[in-house]
Amino acid sequence: MSGVVRTVLGDVDPAALGRVNYHEHLFQMSPLLPGDELDDERASGLEAASLQASGFEAMVDATPFGLGRDPEALARISAATGLAVVATSGRHREAHYAADHPTRSWDASRLAALFASDVQAGMPASDDEPVRNGCTTGEQLHDRDADSTVHPFPDRAGVPAVGPSGEPVRAGMLKGGVDYWRISAFERITLDALGEAHRATGAPVMVHLEFCTAAHEVLDLLAAEGVASDRVVLAHADRDPDAGLHLSLTERGAFLGYDGFARPRTRSDAELLQLTASVVAGGGAGRIVLGGDVARATRYIAYGGMPGLAYLGERYVPRLRALVGDEAVDRMLVDNPARLLTLSAPSS
Repeated sequence: MSGVVRTVLGDVDPAALGRVNYHEHLFQMSPLLPGDELDDERASGLEAASLQASGFEAMVDATPFGLGRDPEALARISAATGLAVVATSGRHREAHYAADHPTRSWDASRLAALFASDVQAGMPASDDEPVRNGCTTGEQLHDRDADSTVHPFPDRAGVPAVGPSGEPVRAGMLKGGVDYWRISAFERITLDALGEAHRATGAPVMVHLEFCTAAHEVLDLLAAEGVASDRVVLAHADRDPDAGLHLSLTERGAFLGYDGFARPRTRSDAELLQLTASVVAGGGAGRIVLGGDVARATRYIAYGGMPGLAYLGERYVPRLRALVGDEAVDRMLVDNPARLLTLSAPSS
């Protein structure tokens, strides 16, 4: 169904979404982050509640397939806190997956069928047991209606995720990732799969960038797969505070994911404030979305770390409002994410 935002508790009107944190993780496990696992539902629920109390009505959980996502727990946390949560399908950059990860042998069509199923039919309760056999050519994906709830994998291992009321828990965002000035064969296959899944579902696409390198190259590859740049958010764009580069990306229609706050070892908040002011002055306010991407147990208060998910709303957003004004910030928190997250009409 186009024209809605797909959350873990069902589809909602984009106008009712409210203020959105476009990039966080309530659950995540990766070989790149040993000892920093987000795997405690109670602690993650407390962080979600603190995010809501800091001034947000919705968030995107940006953990894709195979990295410890927990759709049923997301649905329970959303129901308990009232915080709308958009879940993610897709596959991260190659470094996050072990050498023996099952999806390393999959082609783009098989990945695309999985991604589209997560959006259309619902995610599995656990990714620990990957899809077996099933659709490997993508033919079933192209033949299915975008809103069909018939699962394309009749022999999928694992149990479908269900929410508190028994409804399927579906993803509303697709995600990929690339390395620093490099798009590996693994990552190129993921991008191709994202294009196929986007054409089938109309779901928006997030791409993890390393210091905003290869941003134009990613947009070119996705455009060749039928993904318009205005359906793409470039995560971590602010890791390179080059306003000229950012404006060139917004001119193509892409959304810029600013989410590097509270990381003074790389970029101080002061630098990011000035970057945002420059992009706003250059006409890019309609393409910026804000998030925290805190992403690690050692940075979550409920897990015993700091600064926690409330940092963005309590400490950064007030400074940004003072610098660029309420109208610009409200576009970043409300209008822009609502446009980005709205499902468009499938094109396949």
